[in-house]
Amino acid sequence: MGHIRIAGVSKGYINRRTVQRSPDTAGCFAGDRIAVLDDIHLEFHDGEMVCILGPSGCGKSTLLRIIAGFEACDRGSVVIDGRTVDGPDREHIFVFQHTALFPWMTVRENVGLGVRHLADRKEQGIRIQEYIEMVELDGFEDRYPHQLSGGMQRRAELARALVVNPETLFLDEPFTGLDFLTHMKMREEVTAMHEFIGKTIVMVTHDIDDALIMGDRIVVMSGRPSHVKLVRKLDFPRPRDFRKSPSLNDLRNEIFLMLGVNYAV
Repeated sequence: MGHIRIAGVSKGYINRRTVQRSPDTAGCFAGDRIAVLDDIHLEFHDGEMVCILGPSGCGKSTLLRIIAGFEACDRGSVVIDGRTVDGPDREHIFVFQHTALFPWMTVRENVGLGVRHLADRKEQGIRIQEYIEMVELDGFEDRYPHQLSGGMQRRAELARALVVNPETLFLDEPFTGLDFLTHMKMREEVTAMHEFIGKTIVMVTHDIDDALIMGDRIVVMSGRPSHVKLVRKLDFPRPRDFRKSPSLNDLRNEIFLMLGVNYAV
């Protein structure tokens, strides 16, 4: 499960700086409309890691929130596993840009939030520990978020998302704020985790290298109003290395140019 179909999705916002009361209709307000997404058509297959790229402010995160059901689109539809998305669903878990761990809860308590409904406490404990170990946080079960590094906090969030066994996982800039080495380590860990769990993952990123190293499929979006410029299935073997794969490096340079950056290596 985890098949996603996006059909004709468009989205815009009212520019609050230009909002004013309409002179002919009391209580109504008018303002300039900012088009963000323009007629987006995409399809992601079960078990794929999809990475969405695009310039800053193009609507990548908006699209992700629409797919996950946190925002409504103005036109079009999103269908996951044959069901139209009309709001958040516990089968489709969203990991936000900034850490959302509860600071008054330990790692074990944070990870356990998604399975607190289980009546069998022994089963609950085993499941929590399984996912803590999966993200290599065993030994830190009783630590609080402020006692963890940024990378460890991210791993705890992933464990909390995965413990509910979601069909789809949405990641919005998951490596934001991490130092370079932690970023590289987390990239490896998320890629390995995806290969292990086999779930559909949709990740928004501004990092071209992350997308090309991690993704099974990439989507490149244009500036606002955003439309799809490129969809490419990545058949390159893993682990991927730009220095050893001329075709992968050529694609990397192509995407840099597509996004308006002349950066050929």
